[in-house]
Amino acid sequence: MTTETPSLDFKSATLYAIRVVIQHADTSDLVAALNKRMADAGSFFENEPVVIDATRVDGAVDWKTLVRALSNHSLPVIGVVAHGENLIAARDCGLVPVELSVSSPRAASDGSVTTATPTPGTPTLDPSAASATAPGSGTAQANTAAATGSLAAPATPPSPAAAGTATLVVHGPLRSGQRVYARNGDLVVIGVVSRGAEVIADGNIHVYGPLRGKAMAGARGDAEARIFTTGLDAELVAVAGVYRVIDAKLPDDVRRLPAVIQLDDQTLHIQPLKQ
Repeated sequence: MTTETPSLDFKSATLYAIRVVIQHADTSDLVAALNKRMADAGSFFENEPVVIDATRVDGAVDWKTLVRALSNHSLPVIGVVAHGENLIAARDCGLVPVELSVSSPRAASDGSVTTATPTPGTPTLDPSAASATAPGSGTAQANTAAATGSLAAPATPPSPAAAGTATLVVHGPLRSGQRVYARNGDLVVIGVVSRGAEVIADGNIHVYGPLRGKAMAGARGDAEARIFTTGLDAELVAVAGVYRVIDAKLPDDVRRLPAVIQLDDQTLHIQPLKQ
């Protein structure tokens, strides 16, 4: 009988990734659009692995320039979906072809609660942690948010068994530069979310106080997730990767008042929160 520990093992893993869907092969236009989207989204997608989807493109894609542009925004490219000559060219650039599958809904919460205090500057969207703990096929799984204002929807959320049901409760205030991420559950913030602060959740977000920073619900692709706040004055809101930069005055029935943000047919809707 041997007790020697093997030098390596092969184990299955699910890797979360952002699917960046390109519509044409005009490199300068793609880079300009990427720069604008990332300026709008801030650090929401920072350090997330990327799969480039070029299935809608007939022209020749400049893979090296596109990969470099994504890397400049801290978006590492881990794979590609393409066909024909573009797939061959992508392989020649060292990109790995991947298969994509449709995401499943997030498991409902059973009401269990976990509390934590945010740490300024902590990178909360860490894809390596997700890939190390969630079982899966080993392929990058993602779906697309096709509406205007969406860079891409995050990838498939974990299965109910892996997701858990925890709700993260944070007692504010959250100051500029702070980020809080509720992985596999809802986020409840009791206090103000200041401008420059970010709140992110795989499920719903509830802010019992002014929401002045950025909020992203359904961070792993849950299109049923919503954002609730008792005082909407946000810089940016997003659900399942479809986002809206609020750079103009909101309607009087929601500005600085209770509101709910939800996704309907790939379009964000902001509505008064009424009893």
